[in-house]
Amino acid sequence: MDPNEYYNQYASVYFENTVNLDLSDIIRPFTSYLEEGASVLDLGCGSGRDSLTFLDMGYDVTALDGSEEMCSLANIHTDLDVLHMQYEDLDFDEVFDGIWACASLVHLEKAELPGIIRKISRALKPGGIFYMSVHKGDFEGIRNQRFFAEYTKKELKQLFETFPELRIEDIWITEDVRKKQDGQEWLNLLIQKNII
Repeated sequence: MDPNEYYNQYASVYFENTVNLDLSDIIRPFTSYLEEGASVLDLGCGSGRDSLTFLDMGYDVTALDGSEEMCSLANIHTDLDVLHMQYEDLDFDEVFDGIWACASLVHLEKAELPGIIRKISRALKPGGIFYMSVHKGDFEGIRNQRFFAEYTKKELKQLFETFPELRIEDIWITEDVRKKQDGQEWLNLLIQKNII
């Protein structure tokens, strides 16, 4: 099943399962790079949980998701006009101080990820910060009705070496905050765009 179809079909369940998760431990390192009132893109905002956190912190937030149903729920939750857009349609030119992609790039095929990173890089202002998280491992395929790609630290380091304008500031592993996902580890990356 296409991931967007999945999230359209299970939007309310996914919303309930994720909207109250506490991600403050991974949000803090990201926001430490941001000035007051910075512009933040929540890429694949899902329930809008993190968008609302960023709004409450005083940032200028743009929320975006590929699932129309998730956009509707996030709109209600945040009162933002959530953009319904696919990642491949991103077309921003140095607009954002920060881009937040929490668990939102996990459904891309590995061959697709470099093209999306290129669009993310273009959307970031020089000196901007990009956070992404992906599953740690070596699996690529269908699981729980959706496509997933897992990565190793080495793979991600090699990927970002092909983007000379981007520099990995930090890479670390966390457990899944959803208690039912025992054993699932996440790779978290903070990537900064060079100031020209």
